Amino acid sequence: MQVTHGTVVPEGGLGRHASGMGLTIGNFDGVHRGHRAMLQRLVEKSRELKLPCSVLTFEPHPREYFAPAAAPTRLTRLREKLELIAETGVDRVHVLRFGARLAALAPQRFVEDVLLRGLGVRWLLVGKDFRYGAKRAGDFAALHGAAEKQGFELEAMNDVMEGGQRVSSSAVRAALAAGRLQEAANLLGRDYSMSGRVAHGEKLGRTLGFPTANIVLRRRPPLAGIFAVEAELEETGAALRGVASVGRRPTVKENAPPLLEVHLFDWQGDLYGRHLKVKFLHKLRDEQKYDGLEALRSAIAQDVAQAKDYFRNHG
Repeated sequence: MQVTHGTVVPEGGLGRHASGMGLTIGNFDGVHRGHRAMLQRLVEKSRELKLPCSVLTFEPHPREYFAPAAAPTRLTRLREKLELIAETGVDRVHVLRFGARLAALAPQRFVEDVLLRGLGVRWLLVGKDFRYGAKRAGDFAALHGAAEKQGFELEAMNDVMEGGQRVSSSAVRAALAAGRLQEAANLLGRDYSMSGRVAHGEKLGRTLGFPTANIVLRRRPPLAGIFAVEAELEETGAALRGVASVGRRPTVKENAPPLLEVHLFDWQGDLYGRHLKVKFLHKLRDEQKYDGLEALRSAIAQDVAQAKDYFRNHG
């Protein structure tokens, strides 16, 4: 899958094809079952029309640009999002930098400059609630009018439902925040995971007898607490069971940045600098502040025992 980045679509378009391309647009945070259905429809229709298929997405999320403090938590880092999109068979992704220039672009200019001149859109798939252009002034009806005038096809994607609710990134965030991991997995179509490179920490886990692989979280995570997890090393694909903490370590330091700490049950060796993917399978408890390191050690030992019990009872 070809990936390009920029504040505008590259000169001459995104690997522009003489006959244009099939396209869908969105943030695709989490690449949940609704997103996957949309991407599968994009690939299917583009193949039918013999067009290359492309995704237009944004970095940062528009809500992070307009109101950083009130923006929703991210379900996936950009790298994770691109990996999940690639699994669907999409040919190209353009990551459009969301900044002042794009935020001020009138709806008509967005269609003309980005969709037509930049991407050469021939067939476009969006949700019925899709908004675009400055102040979100463009809606599906306006886009339909532009499609008729400019000569490209427009299709509306139907909602995907799960358990009586619409599958959405917001629904996944709500399930994760409440510790309902199975509900989140049903919405995502897979276990929720986080990934990153293992960084050096304060070595406190080793001192307590439970060494951890630490992944620094650049943004506020969508879940917090102590979990039974399965971790996968990128280089080998080996699945390793363990227990993980996501939070700010209140017993150790006040107002610390969020951190993912993973204690693997059957691992001996150095993980520093290696890429680790962590799947969250079961929540054990919320994060707590303990009265000293000995109390913390005892709590971790209990967490490890409960996680091992979980794995014994779930294969």
